[in-house]
Amino acid sequence: MARKGKEITLKSGDGADILCYHAKAEGTRKGGLVLIMEIFGVTAHIKDLCDDYAARGYDVLSPQLYDRQVKDFQATYSQEDIQESLKLRADNPYENTVLDVQMCIDKLRADGAKKVFITGYCYGGSVSWVAACRAKGLDAASCYYGGAIKQFIDESPKCPTICHFGEKDHGIPMEDVREIEKAHPEVKVYVYDADHGFNSDRRNNYDRAAAELALERTLALFEGA
Repeated sequence: MARKGKEITLKSGDGADILCYHAKAEGTRKGGLVLIMEIFGVTAHIKDLCDDYAARGYDVLSPQLYDRQVKDFQATYSQEDIQESLKLRADNPYENTVLDVQMCIDKLRADGAKKVFITGYCYGGSVSWVAACRAKGLDAASCYYGGAIKQFIDESPKCPTICHFGEKDHGIPMEDVREIEKAHPEVKVYVYDADHGFNSDRRNNYDRAAAELALERTLALFEGA
């Protein structure tokens, strides 16, 4: 299937050139969306998600968050690639990711989006949370299984925010999820009978029912914002 989007380069707040996958809205535009990658980079899977949201009426930008370290990094799920991905994530401060999200928000606004949303998966779920707390101009955020959200539990989202977690996710203990829920009664926390990465149809943990319900809730959040 042909790709709907194309790569463009934007300048981040610190002057870094960041490659973004840009998929334009089809039909009536519902708003802009910043879609944040997993640790593996802006892979074919992430581009498919962008294309899907574009088909639903969103102008989508997905920034390559590791571009300051490695240009256009795209990993497989091999152990070697996972280790490299984890190292890149560890060496990329959240301050940089917020700059890159802000760059995308500003571009979408400049292109005429009246509302701008954010979603992200795994690493991207944590980035989406931090951006919801720190970036300007977001109207809603949907964070999928962000393991680092607990590190930023003292910060509060400035826009309506929901979180999705898998009950079988050993990397994010349910105690952490309950702690987030308790600290942020204003944030709707959804727990699914699924594992980490349940939204990705490229992985063994894919759970179609959980992925479809999470998407339904995400779209309802965006459309109601």
